[in-house]
Amino acid sequence: MFVRRQTPSDGDPRVLDVRRAEAALMEHYARLVRLVYVTLPRSPGRHRRVLAAHGLVQRALPHRGPALPGRRRAGGTRNAAPDEYGALRTSVLRAAMAQDARPGPLPRAWGRWAGRPALPAVWGLRVFPQSGGAEELLLDRALAQADWPVRAAVALLVLEKLSVDEAAAVLRDTGVAEPGEALPTAQKLVDESGPRTSGTGGGTGAAGAATGPRPTSVAGGSGTPVSALLAPEFDPCLLHARPTDLLRRRHRVRTAVTVALLAACVGVTSLSLSGDSGVPAGSGRQGTASQATDAALLRRTPADVWADTARVDFTAWPARGARTRDRALLERALRAWSDPSWRGRRSQEAGAASTGTGRAPRLLFADDVDGRAVVVLHDDPTTVRYSEPLHGDGPSELVSALTDGADVTTAAAVVVSRTPESVRMLLAPWIAEAGTRDLLAPDTPARDVSRSGSGLTEPLPVPMPSADGDCRAWPVVQLRSSARIVEKHAFLLTDLGGVSPVHLTYMPPPEPGVRPRPPREATGPDALRGWARTACRLDGVRGRGVRAVNHWVFGRQELPERAGEATWVCARADTWRGPGRVEYLFLGPGAGPARSAGVRENTAECSRFGQDVLADVDWRAPSGSSYLLAAGSRSVGRIETSGPLRAKADGRYLAVRATRNTDAEVVGHLPGRAEVRAP
Repeated sequence: MFVRRQTPSDGDPRVLDVRRAEAALMEHYARLVRLVYVTLPRSPGRHRRVLAAHGLVQRALPHRGPALPGRRRAGGTRNAAPDEYGALRTSVLRAAMAQDARPGPLPRAWGRWAGRPALPAVWGLRVFPQSGGAEELLLDRALAQADWPVRAAVALLVLEKLSVDEAAAVLRDTGVAEPGEALPTAQKLVDESGPRTSGTGGGTGAAGAATGPRPTSVAGGSGTPVSALLAPEFDPCLLHARPTDLLRRRHRVRTAVTVALLAACVGVTSLSLSGDSGVPAGSGRQGTASQATDAALLRRTPADVWADTARVDFTAWPARGARTRDRALLERALRAWSDPSWRGRRSQEAGAASTGTGRAPRLLFADDVDGRAVVVLHDDPTTVRYSEPLHGDGPSELVSALTDGADVTTAAAVVVSRTPESVRMLLAPWIAEAGTRDLLAPDTPARDVSRSGSGLTEPLPVPMPSADGDCRAWPVVQLRSSARIVEKHAFLLTDLGGVSPVHLTYMPPPEPGVRPRPPREATGPDALRGWARTACRLDGVRGRGVRAVNHWVFGRQELPERAGEATWVCARADTWRGPGRVEYLFLGPGAGPARSAGVRENTAECSRFGQDVLADVDWRAPSGSSYLLAAGSRSVGRIETSGPLRAKADGRYLAVRATRNTDAEVVGHLPGRAEVRAP
């Protein structure tokens, strides 16, 4: 039995007029595209996300029929005309939520897929918004880790400047079952996204033309929050373009002739085989495989591009080494990377792909190193190291590592050879000076490291425990960038078992009246002395795909019984995938190693989006008395304990007598009745 759904008549005021909807879409097009772009998943990359955002908005126009779900104009009756912009906004948010719920990456612009148009399509170019700074990068990572309702709530609060109630209503219309669960998390991101001012920021897609009155703040107080969302980094209408296949275009004519000849040969062979045995011969799969392993299609960056580009990362590395023209070796490496059935030893670090994307990778290095032929490829966002023995029957190896978003420091070196005692690194072309030092000996100067003309270092010692299991040395590499890109920029890298070394940074203790600064390089005297006591804790994040580790001194506390001063540190390890791990460390008087005061996994604590922290530890005074010590960051105004021990102290430090290993819950109170708890 078929039931015909009733539709409103042409005169029904609840019908959304298509012409008025089109006018609203053209007027607010940039605003809607930015809204969708912010809420889409991050995994496909910025190019695919830009095209998907434009495509979803361009498909938002309804057919003639009932109004799209949306808010009606204020003051209207039940039969009032719908708000065209509100209906369009709800429609595009529903489409973005549907894309987020689909398994796998966003579809390609040129392929038909459920809910995805064939247009807009871009051929021969990759488009992406302007690159932002550290604040935009951190906010984008925080949004990437958030669920879709949280991202949508942040966009509505910041870009649309809606109140909490209005945002909740829009989320409900979109199909979010529990908007109340997403809004507190979104408000926290909004409140921590920057200082407050009465301006609204700029950008092509900024929500500066919102209809109707809007509240002055999304989180209380006066003014609107200045969010990094208003920066060009999140504006998909203000784009940069780069070619995708510039070098391969030179080979198109040659490739076309070769393909034609191969097709003719295959045709003749097929006829011959079918005439001899009656069995047709098919070779389409082999032709595809040959293209994926063609060394002539490898991308190669010219030697001096790194000194004249704003993108100083692996894409600026030239191809180096004595075997960059060894076609047989390169094609074996490409076969190992592109063929899932390759029989060698394959491994991938956390978050990395195990096989190629189908695009031609970029060649970074090919040479003989320590008895093995080594090839290093960059297949954005993955860096791949292939090696095979020069003599004997040892196994070939392929290791892939996620290196998405690498920069001048995290793309400064790649490990090309490893033994239990040492590694050899290939340094970036922009490295002017290289040395090695022991992080546990801060007063000992760095020793110069020799390297070949291709940037390959001598064998460098790696951190490893002594025979009795103690941590007695922690070697690091100290590099300095060329003055052609960054003047006098020195930084530290350490090997933690991955293809890419880990960048070490430092944040000094807070100063009254001074805003916290981003992490700085760990090459100064204070940074080296701090890392000397905490370096051995780095072993806890070995082999976990770590990108950088920051040593943040968030407090210094005078100890009871005039026992001296203690230092509180949060060591945050950021992974290439995004999630972070933090370990709170207590450094007592003297020069002894740090004590762990708690660990948290997959958290924003100790980052720009988690600056309110608290930690506690048991401590024994020289007199033998036991104390419970606690310290918080600068925003903590009072600390209280509950459970078997009840105590409180104004300010951000607490010291109270307690029995050893007291199981007390420690809570810090923040302005606005917020709380932070120790791990």
